[in-house]
Amino acid sequence: MYYDELKTFITLAEVKNFTKTAEILHLSQPSVSLHIKNLEKEFQTKLFIRSPKQLRMTPTGELLYDRAKQMMALYEQTKQDILEHHHSVKGELKIGASFTIGEYILPPFLLDFQQRYPELELEVMIGNTKEIVELVRSYQVDIGLIEGQTNEKELSVHPFMQDELVIVASNRHELAQKEEVAITDLQNEAWVAREVGSGTREYFNHFIRSNGLKVKSLMIISSNQGIKEMLINGNALSLLSRSVVARDIEHGHLSVIRLKHPPFYRMFSYIYSPVMENKQTVRIFLDRLQNR
Repeated sequence: MYYDELKTFITLAEVKNFTKTAEILHLSQPSVSLHIKNLEKEFQTKLFIRSPKQLRMTPTGELLYDRAKQMMALYEQTKQDILEHHHSVKGELKIGASFTIGEYILPPFLLDFQQRYPELELEVMIGNTKEIVELVRSYQVDIGLIEGQTNEKELSVHPFMQDELVIVASNRHELAQKEEVAITDLQNEAWVAREVGSGTREYFNHFIRSNGLKVKSLMIISSNQGIKEMLINGNALSLLSRSVVARDIEHGHLSVIRLKHPPFYRMFSYIYSPVMENKQTVRIFLDRLQNR
């Protein structure tokens, strides 16, 4: 296996610059060029088209890039499995999590998980659902936890937890003073919502459309904490996971708008590439997640 060459190729394909690739991999620029030439000779194809202004992959380069990511992931998995053969879970597990899960659901779970497997190095990357799907698809994380939907056919998707969504506002908001609120009372209100690509934003859009609501104004904030601060200090509504606002409600900073409507629920899911399915650290993590 051309391990070093493939590693160089993947890095060059992503940064699109020979000098930066050399710096990242601590190689000389001639070594980077040699690695690419070795691969081109091995596969009998041109991998990059070079010009003074840009570097871009050829169609066969694109094909090799996807396969190379899989080969490198499989190589690392094999190294991990050999380590685990000695009955000790070592190495690293990279987890991608969307904001609600990564900030409010995952931390207590990871504390318990690391106590059980202290030699396992955990790395968590947090982003919106769209970003986490891409991290999983490109093998930058071993597994992803998302709150939205994905149609990515290359990935395996499994629900693992039900989540309740609630409409919240400051205690001063007119609707927070009422014993019960009808959906029609939500017409022409100001809202604060997450960005496009977020699972919470996806559900918010569905809620507004399905109930025929008109929005007086909409502010977009790509942070749950930012939304809560805006609600506390303003006069808008938001649709958020109960887990996100539980502490704020308990401390009296925010109020749940009590609707004459059944509760809103959605499912959290874990996603992974099939190449990760037999990785022992992934299996252990999923076993603990499903039996938490």
